[in-house]
Amino acid sequence: MSRSFGTRRLSAGLAVLALAFTTAGAATAAQAAPYAPAGSTTAAAEPGPLMNYAVNTKASYPHVKRVEQAVKAAGGTVVQSYAQIGVVIAQSTNPDFRTDVRVGRNGREVQSVGATRTAAVSEGPVGSAAGVKLTSAKGLMAGEAAPVADPREAEQWDMKQIKADLAHNVTDGSRRVLVGINDSGVDDTHPDLAPNFDASDSVNCINNGVPDTTAGAWRPTTSSHGTHVAGTVAAARNGVGIVGVAPGVRIASVKVVNDDGFIYPEYAICGWIWAAQHHMDVTNHSYYIDPWEFWCKDSGDQGAVQESVRRAVEFATKKGVLSVAAAGNSNYDLANKTTDNGSPDDSTPAPRQLDNSCLDMPTELPGVITVASTTQAKARSSFSNFGLNKIDVAAPGSGILSTLPGGGYGTMSGTSMASPHVTGVAALMKSTHPWWTPRDLEKALRKEADDTACPTTPDARCTGTTANNAFYGEGIADALDAVTRH
Repeated sequence: MSRSFGTRRLSAGLAVLALAFTTAGAATAAQAAPYAPAGSTTAAAEPGPLMNYAVNTKASYPHVKRVEQAVKAAGGTVVQSYAQIGVVIAQSTNPDFRTDVRVGRNGREVQSVGATRTAAVSEGPVGSAAGVKLTSAKGLMAGEAAPVADPREAEQWDMKQIKADLAHNVTDGSRRVLVGINDSGVDDTHPDLAPNFDASDSVNCINNGVPDTTAGAWRPTTSSHGTHVAGTVAAARNGVGIVGVAPGVRIASVKVVNDDGFIYPEYAICGWIWAAQHHMDVTNHSYYIDPWEFWCKDSGDQGAVQESVRRAVEFATKKGVLSVAAAGNSNYDLANKTTDNGSPDDSTPAPRQLDNSCLDMPTELPGVITVASTTQAKARSSFSNFGLNKIDVAAPGSGILSTLPGGGYGTMSGTSMASPHVTGVAALMKSTHPWWTPRDLEKALRKEADDTACPTTPDARCTGTTANNAFYGEGIADALDAVTRH
């Protein structure tokens, strides 16, 4: 599977409500001295590589505070605490941190703990002066009158396939609706994106998952991926270039991809909590979370991290955020997992056996809309992952024209390009039905999708029926039905 889904990743009484992002005092560089947990007779361990961990506990301020104390006693630094979901992101050079954090009364509050990556932290210690570059993603890349076409709209076959061009006769979307582009950064100076860009709700999450709201920190440098995704969702109807699926809604950049193209769990969790606290309606996730293509529930670190990310998605969903994600570009049957030869991708990959409890995150998590890719001929894109009852809907993803940094335009292919079409459709739905919950949007996306049969040339991998099959799920997304059938 390719790395990113481009063409180939107060008072205690108010704490639960107010603690969106909590840092434990002034963060300091991780200690360099040997560690032993407080009160322990265990021999001190020599420092190891600087690592980040997800530590899970009960979702309440008192439980999280005790775990924070356990982290410090184990020679760690608290990076971020999320009392809402009972997750603490910690950092340590203690090689025995997983064991030591469970020692003592406070340690008994720890439900599970897991390293978020297999390579040492590249950002440097929390609180250090180490610079964090902006990102580059790996991979392949309503009104009554009829809308006036933008100059390159005729080239957008993808908008016709999902009937967005017809939906625009009904609505271009509402300014009340805010969509998060959780990706490698968005060029808000692009003339097709600037009219719809919301800088006040944008953030950079790639410094160990600590939110950075410095002006422009959420922009890309070398990556065009997030800007391309943003254009598909909401390029403005302004007489310039192209038009997005929902050209009347607002977009915010939530940067979760670092300069090496990695999306580590702490980045992704930061993105979901930010989206929830900033009242986003829909978020697009055209990536999988590193370093494991599939995170296995019964595999120590992976199981703990899987639970942390699941909680973040669940929290965002309860706060009204619908998450839409790319299915992946490995031409892999998500319903019948067997092996993984490319993980971990941040150190040394090794072949391993899988079962269906191993999840491609975020696309396989509960409450996330999984999107497969189609070609202009409505065939499944050859790279697109598939799987019966795994794919929710399909959308165009091969050769998609959209915005590029610096005011440009270009084509990219991948389920990364398919997902923002569905995100745009969901934004149009939310515009016409502002009272709908994420569950309502999810049901409608499936219901209004156009049933698409398996190929006429038999393909044993396309199991299921015309109404719901492994290649297209419930069918190809339909923007027109999304705004007219309710």
